[in-house]
Amino acid sequence: MLKSFDIYNQNNVLKIIVVLNLLLVGTGSLLYTDNLISKLETREEQYVQLYAKSIAYLTSNSAGTGDLTFVTNEILEANKTIPAIYVNNNNELANKRNIDFPEGMTDADKPQFLRQKIIEMKQRHPAVVVDLGNGERGLVYYSNSTLLRQLTYFPYALLSILGALAFLAYLSFSASRRAEQNRVWVGLAKETAHQLGTPMSSLMAWVEYMRSDPNQYDASITDEIEKDVIRLETITARFSSIGSVPTLKDEDVGEVIQQFVGYLSRRISTKVITTVTNELPAGQTAKLNRLLFEWVIENICKNAVDAMKGTGQLRLLMRVLPNRSIAIDITDTGKGMSRKNMQKVFNPGFSTKKRGWGLGLTLAKRIVEEYHAGKLFVKSSEVGKGTTFRIVLSQ
Repeated sequence: MLKSFDIYNQNNVLKIIVVLNLLLVGTGSLLYTDNLISKLETREEQYVQLYAKSIAYLTSNSAGTGDLTFVTNEILEANKTIPAIYVNNNNELANKRNIDFPEGMTDADKPQFLRQKIIEMKQRHPAVVVDLGNGERGLVYYSNSTLLRQLTYFPYALLSILGALAFLAYLSFSASRRAEQNRVWVGLAKETAHQLGTPMSSLMAWVEYMRSDPNQYDASITDEIEKDVIRLETITARFSSIGSVPTLKDEDVGEVIQQFVGYLSRRISTKVITTVTNELPAGQTAKLNRLLFEWVIENICKNAVDAMKGTGQLRLLMRVLPNRSIAIDITDTGKGMSRKNMQKVFNPGFSTKKRGWGLGLTLAKRIVEEYHAGKLFVKSSEVGKGTTFRIVLSQ
């Protein structure tokens, strides 16, 4: 089983390094931010406690004068960020700091608004007690400052940014990988076509030489050799087309498949019974590059023959789908495949054959989907019973 030969699906060390770095940065930033938020919360709580003590001093020394009263007033006025509401021992709203009222709110509605704010503040922090002496006390309710609230949301923003960076990195790696695959495909195809050119010319010359002496060389043999030479020329033309924009023209789909399957059936195992059922309207056409499309049919059919080990039934069915697309189903009675393999069968390098390169179906999918704007997929497969590939073409 040649499953380890996969030049395109290797573990990419660079991807792992990028992911680990993103995780490291994300984790470090989250831990640091969480620690910073905890320190700021503690600091703001201490400041509110100082704010409460200042209120207690001013309340209990209302007639006091001098520098000490000035200092406590400065402490009260210095709070420009932490929302706070002081409720005295009579449960009256005695003081407030950094509370923004909705625009247009009347003075009569403000007390109710502040009471609602107190309910919200109690859910976030316990009230700070203001000891007024003589058993009397007030309460200071507060919530986080704007800066602290922003820091609270910072980890989520950071995770979103890191997620976006990871997604962009994935797209970049994928695009780079596809570009590399394309270069390999095009280079290999062009070089193959070039290498076939010289022996092809030589073989054509030999065919002409054999025809010049029909007494020595049987004409029927020469004809068969010429057919195979023409076949090689077709294969060379196919390889030359890879990497170039193919020319598409209206072709009779049924005729193209009937003719090619007729040619192919004489060159595969005689123990494979091939049938073609054409349910398309007479003369049904589609935009095709005949050379490349025949290559698709050949690759799928040869894979089917291999799956049946040279014995079984190969059925081709052509029909029009409800959305007016053309469907070509190619069904074999081979060994079938698991659901896992169904997902990987078109991956470059994937093969279940001992000597398979795993390129035929990948190339077929590319020809159908990139050059003919169609679809090629495994319609169904059952282990031990067979597989059906479907090609979908637009009219």
